[in-house]
Amino acid sequence: MQYRKDRYGNDISILGYGCMRFTKKGGGIDLAKANREIMTAYRAGVNYYDTAYIYPGSEVALGKILAKNKIRDKVKIATKLPQYLLTSAKAVDRFFAEQLERLQTDHIDYYLMHHLTDIAIWEKLKNVGIIEWIAEKKKSGAIINIGFSYHGNTDNFLKILNDYDWDFCQIQYNYLDEVSQAGRKGLQAAAAKGIPVIIMEPLRGGKLVNLPESAKRLIDKYGNGWTPAELGLRWLYDQPEVTCVLSGMNSVEMVKENCRVAADAEAGGLTPRDKKLIAKVKQIIRSKEKVGCTGCRYCMPCPKGVDIPGNFYCYNQMFIDGKRKGRFEFGQTVALAEHPPFASQCVECGKCELHCPQNIPIREKLKEADKALRPLRYKIAIAIARKFMLRKAKK
Repeated sequence: MQYRKDRYGNDISILGYGCMRFTKKGGGIDLAKANREIMTAYRAGVNYYDTAYIYPGSEVALGKILAKNKIRDKVKIATKLPQYLLTSAKAVDRFFAEQLERLQTDHIDYYLMHHLTDIAIWEKLKNVGIIEWIAEKKKSGAIINIGFSYHGNTDNFLKILNDYDWDFCQIQYNYLDEVSQAGRKGLQAAAAKGIPVIIMEPLRGGKLVNLPESAKRLIDKYGNGWTPAELGLRWLYDQPEVTCVLSGMNSVEMVKENCRVAADAEAGGLTPRDKKLIAKVKQIIRSKEKVGCTGCRYCMPCPKGVDIPGNFYCYNQMFIDGKRKGRFEFGQTVALAEHPPFASQCVECGKCELHCPQNIPIREKLKEADKALRPLRYKIAIAIARKFMLRKAKK
């Protein structure tokens, strides 16, 4: 296993164990199976274990396994405050105390504000005293490192990143999400501030494993024995700004395979030929796209606040990952912004089209995207989600 450093010089394994996808059995988690998988990872050198309050049974299972094997003090636990469930400042202490009990520990090594999508959500937390709460918990040793996990656009990521003295952050990032969500720009901005970056969805929930047959044949023909999963992981490990890559491993075989890659892949290890292969695979995946937007953002800013690349990205995802996933991505990265940059705000001034290197008929395509992404039932769902996620908490 290889390691990279956190903000204070401590070793973090470049492969982290994502504890959201433990195998279920009899209405709960198959604890014996999860124990085998976690201990296989531990013996291979994995020391970072990521869970969350809302992952059903996950915190409890992880706490039991670490206690049973007497390795709590030998690993790093990362878990998350469910900020979207907060109705008052008192709830913060209640959730945190419950998490410590579940995990059978007196401290959390890496604690995250879970699922931030907009600077407004962070402002809500500040208004109920979260900064003072964090300071008290860090002083007492109950929290060692404080961070946030993020699903939103790049601009809001940068605002949150620069608004507080974070110890680390967690972003969705893979070779298909290079210019979406926090993206490469966000990754590099965090690294420039010396903030470790933990990667989630490195294989896009399996999308970069279950590739089109033509892409699989291309990888097989390449001749180095890499699997599609290994290709995606190596693309991440090639970047020195990446601190740790989370994988939701739910078989011993998967653990062993991912640990093998993490023991071998190094920053700067991809050759120009390797990168050319990844570019070809991306081209095959993106062949189903409806809009040839590269995410260059030359069309921005829009005078009316439309996130043109963001809308197009989600529209394209409907045809790459499926309608439901594309709309879910839209909900996270566009619809849950404090001032949602919907395509319907376009007044057809045409300014964007003057700067588009791809000569995309942006005004026309925005109408298509909005119609596809926001049918009536989704408009209703978005309105409900916005009311829930962006509501004001009480002090």
